[in-house]
Amino acid sequence: MVSTASGRDTHAWRQPSPPAPPFDPGGPPPGGPGAEVSDARLIHASMTRPEEFSSVFDRHADEIHAYASRRLGPDHADDVTAETFLVAFRKRHRYDLARDDARPWLYGIAANLISGHRRSEVRRLRALARSPHDAGDRGSHEEERGAERASAAALRPALAAALARLSAAERDLLLLIAWADLSYEEAAEALGIPIGTVRSRLHRTRARLRRHLPPFQEDAS
Repeated sequence: MVSTASGRDTHAWRQPSPPAPPFDPGGPPPGGPGAEVSDARLIHASMTRPEEFSSVFDRHADEIHAYASRRLGPDHADDVTAETFLVAFRKRHRYDLARDDARPWLYGIAANLISGHRRSEVRRLRALARSPHDAGDRGSHEEERGAERASAAALRPALAAALARLSAAERDLLLLIAWADLSYEEAAEALGIPIGTVRSRLHRTRARLRRHLPPFQEDAS
């Protein structure tokens, strides 16, 4: 389905899957024949027709790779992405079919795999913290978005240093929301924690970030 070998071309890892056979279990998707089939229905179909899972890969692989690349850099991202979908395929029988969107589930798997590269991630952040950065090169629109939503390569040194000081659990939650654009509920699902824990942990994490950031960067969190 996907090559696990790391290549210098960040797109070389992605091998487009062949079109899956027509989807039919349970009848046409809600909304009529032209409506998009939900991830849950594809995963359900893949239990008897494994090739259906290729559509889940095609739908979400690029964003999982982009997230992993922000966290770890392109070399590790290739392997994390490939492993994420391999794990998802092997564990698809455990998927909650009441959840139409598989993104939180996939991000949770990716976050767990990233945990095996914690030292690499912290080293990367500390290296970025030591790197000179010319803020004048950034447009006003990007400034307004906040450094949290910029790619890791464009992080301001102070923010990179602050992220490196966070615990693994704090960084996972913060970046799933800031970089993966998950809602609080989706982040809770991805990490397997209560929504109340998401709110309290995120509040503490943002407070910690603000203590380590210059005043002009406080809005990043």
